[in-house]
Amino acid sequence: MAMSLGDTGGTANPSPEINVTPLADVMLVLLIIFMITAPLMSHRIKVDLPHADPNTKPTPIQVPPIDLAIEPDGSLYWNDSAINEAEFKARLAVAAQQNPQPELNIRADKTTTYKVIWQAMSDAKAAGMVHLGFITTGKQSEMSGG
Repeated sequence: MAMSLGDTGGTANPSPEINVTPLADVMLVLLIIFMITAPLMSHRIKVDLPHADPNTKPTPIQVPPIDLAIEPDGSLYWNDSAINEAEFKARLAVAAQQNPQPELNIRADKTTTYKVIWQAMSDAKAAGMVHLGFITTGKQSEMSGG
């Protein structure tokens, strides 16, 4: 921003005028740059892009959970069919590779030792299962009169 002092005959009063020449030069340079780069912004290959709708949500893929029943003697039931430990590990390995991975729901008898349940959980973890749940009965009222 420059000011013209001029010759006022002995008194040096500055003139409050703004020199806009540098501003006009910068604006012209920017105009030229935008004129050159604007054609480059268009894409040569036209693609029909999908339109996003924020009100719709994608439907998640529903995978039925695996029901694993464990009896007090350690016998295992995969979706109500009896299996041995080797079959259990093989089926766990297959289920762990699915995408999305199903949830393994464990139903154990209340008299089953924790060691048997822990062994089933560690086998599931070793196979790569990450979704593990327990099925229990709901709270039953202690009083029968309600």
